[in-house]
Parts: sequence; C-alpha cells; structure tokens
Amino acid sequence: MSKPVAYASPEDVEQAFYEALTKGDADLMMLLWAEDEETICIHPTGVRLQGVVPIRESWRSIFGNAKLRVEAEQLTHWQGSVMAIHHLTEVLYVGDDPSPHGPLYVTHVYTLGAHGWRMVSRHASAADDGHQAMAESIPHTLH
Repeated sequence: MSKPVAYASPEDVEQAFYEALTKGDADLMMLLWAEDEETICIHPTGVRLQGVVPIRESWRSIFGNAKLRVEAEQLTHWQGSVMAIHHLTEVLYVGDDPSPHGPLYVTHVYTLGAHGWRMVSRHASAADDGHQAMAESIPHTLH
C-alpha cells in the first residue's frame, strides 16, 4: 500500500477519488478516506457501509467485477474551515458497454484533520428529476 498523501483541499481528494476509481485500485481509494470507524459509504444500490474495512471490501468487490469510467460534474459545494460538502452528478460506464448508467446524484463530505483533507462520507443514488420538478412547483412561502 502507498504512503498516504496530505491533500491540500477537498478538490484534490475528489480528483484523486476519481483517478482511483478509474484505475480500479481499492488500496489507492482507501488512502483518501478518513481512518475512522464513523466513515460512511452508501452505494447506488442503497447498501450502507460504515467503517474503513467494509468500505474497502466493497470497493475491492466493485473493482473486481468490471472496469469503471465515471463522468462527474460538480453541482454545488460548501466549504468551512474543517469540513466541505460537494454535490455532484455522475454518469457511470461499466466495462466495454458504451451505454451510460445514471445519472446519479452524489454527495461527498470531507473533513480536515492532522493528515490533510479526507473523505468521511459518500452517498450515491439514482437521480430522479421528476421529484425535483415537483419540489420546485411547491410554493416556498412561510406564513
């Protein structure tokens, strides 16, 4: 396993995340995560994983099944002094299949610790723009 890198920004961690995903390297992927048993990863299947060991094993399983390519686009982000939240969309390509899977809505949460920025949470789920349109049609006036 490689020596952990001290990432200077959440954006650096995010870029490294997608590089590890494209390489299919679970060990490289786990260098980006906080070494905390409270870390959470929810894959698009809805499976909730807590802690570095189950998260690592899930990525090993995913990478063992097929090569992945992801097109990610950041929608919004917020950053404080020790925490950042990024909302993205992802389109996933599996193996040699040219048809896209998704889009997915993704939330990444990063924290700043002694070893730089690290991911503490990833939640990916199928995008449902129908519900978004419905939410936007509801009046937002408070009485």
